[in-house]
Amino acid sequence: MAAAGRRVLIGRIVGLYGVQGWLKIESFAEPRMRIFDYQPWLLGAAPGTETQVSGVKGRAQGKGMVAHLPGVDDREQAAALVGADIHVAREQLPPPAQGEYYWVDLEGLEVVTTEGVKLGRVSHLFATGANDVVVVRDGERERERERLVPFVQGSYVRSVDLSAGRMVVDWDPEF
Repeated sequence: MAAAGRRVLIGRIVGLYGVQGWLKIESFAEPRMRIFDYQPWLLGAAPGTETQVSGVKGRAQGKGMVAHLPGVDDREQAAALVGADIHVAREQLPPPAQGEYYWVDLEGLEVVTTEGVKLGRVSHLFATGANDVVVVRDGERERERERLVPFVQGSYVRSVDLSAGRMVVDWDPEF
């Protein structure tokens, strides 16, 4: 799937702050204050059901962050937004540096071994602290197999070709 039309999760509304509609947010952006640079925000969980919001203002508050959304001016309005995911369109993000990738760009890639054995497609990724992990599913519903491949470039991940939709890994197909 091309990057066009994809959404990237960059934060979450996690609580209320005060009585004038301010919200506590968790940012997944690096640095975390950059979340305010990427607007409009798409609030909600499912594509097509989210609310688009522009003009969000925010600041660091203690160890966290708070935001004020236009039109949300009291605690009751803000309470209805707690728990909402904050997405932005993939096109709003800057291009990644050489050898770096946004996870959303890797999802859906075909994964093959260095010997050409097809393992499946990238379902998603997750962080472990030591390294990120690529979840590869073979797509056969009745006997679907899931493989967890460390996303360590050079060791396990030999190449990523976004234009060809393929990732080559040094991985035993039986593992």
